[in-house]
Amino acid sequence: MAYTSTNFKSKKEFKEALKRGERITLYNPSGMFPTKNNGTEYVEGPHYPKPHMWYAAVKVVDGVVVSIK
Repeated sequence: MAYTSTNFKSKKEFKEALKRGERITLYNPSGMFPTKNNGTEYVEGPHYPKPHMWYAAVKVVDGVVVSIK
C-alpha cells in the first residue's frame, strides 16, 4: 500500500483532484516497498496517524497517477 502525495481526506476528494488535472504522485512512507512507476498500485488514506478510511487501485504512468480503477 502507498499514500498519495496529497493527504486526501476522502476518495471523492482524490477523484475530484484527478479530474481537475492535478499531478498526483505516490510514495511509501516506510521506504521498504518502493512504489511502481508504471502499472497498478494500491493506495490508502488519509495518511497515518489518522485511521485509513478509503482505499483505491490506481493506474500509474511515469510515476504519476492517471486514473482510479
